[in-house]
Amino acid sequence: MSSVSSLKEKFGRVGVLYGGHSAERDISLRSGAAIISALERLGVDVIGIDIGADGIAQLQQAKLDRAFIALHGPGGEDGRMQAVLEYLNIPFTGCDVQSSAIAMDKLRTKQLWRGVGVQTPDFVVLSEQSSWSLVMEQLGGEVMVKPAHEGSSIGMARVDSAEALQQAYGKAAEFDALVIAERVIRGAEYTVAILGNKALPPIRLETDHRFYDYEAKYEAGDTRYICPCGLDEVRESAIKDQALQAFQSIGCTGWGRVDVMADENGEFYMLEVNTVPGMTDHSLVPMAAKAEGLSFDQLVLTVLEESLLR
Repeated sequence: MSSVSSLKEKFGRVGVLYGGHSAERDISLRSGAAIISALERLGVDVIGIDIGADGIAQLQQAKLDRAFIALHGPGGEDGRMQAVLEYLNIPFTGCDVQSSAIAMDKLRTKQLWRGVGVQTPDFVVLSEQSSWSLVMEQLGGEVMVKPAHEGSSIGMARVDSAEALQQAYGKAAEFDALVIAERVIRGAEYTVAILGNKALPPIRLETDHRFYDYEAKYEAGDTRYICPCGLDEVRESAIKDQALQAFQSIGCTGWGRVDVMADENGEFYMLEVNTVPGMTDHSLVPMAAKAEGLSFDQLVLTVLEESLLR
């Protein structure tokens, strides 16, 4: 690993952008704190910036050489912060403006994937005028309801009746004007971290909750993370290849995470891309990196080094 002095010279003043105002603020604060601690241990000249309403002024005053984005959800993961940083000519970690905006929009992501042949579950856009029973019939009798622009499973629900679908739509619509219903794939759930141009070891997720919801992700102590994931060599290679293709087809670069379901026949379905994944003690990218032989500090450094390519 590089010496402290060379890292300070290499990266200059690094701002970790975290907090913000999205529904994922609490997770972002935890991610940002962990990243700041890692960069301090590495000897990088780092400052934490809890992004507020005057974010542009905060960035200008900080006089940054580059930014490590740890903002989750709208405002940080959807291309807006990336656009601000481009305007200010501050290199940053992760995906560019366009790919961030596409990945944050579950509908646009799925439409793009359908266009390029990436397998993703069937879906329907919901509205107050939707025929709830028809949607249930079209999507196989059990669906996931998802706000199109939220992460961390916020506003999501798994339902198996027309009445429950209507109720879940109403709750999801509190978070987002655009809500989709997605066919439930009944099988194992995986997530694949992407670092640079490489897919890291997949993680299999098991929870006693009805699905891998916010509580299962961040609060429950009984969620099981299995890595190695149990797939044989051929199928593990397949899921990694398909996840990397899904990631790159949107134009994503740097780092991220692709969520995947396998059906009863072992076919893989891409669910969504996270372009600023969590970096908390419950987070999955650090877990996958560890399986690859990377410590948390090495992971953070590798993500930061990707910003040098801009």
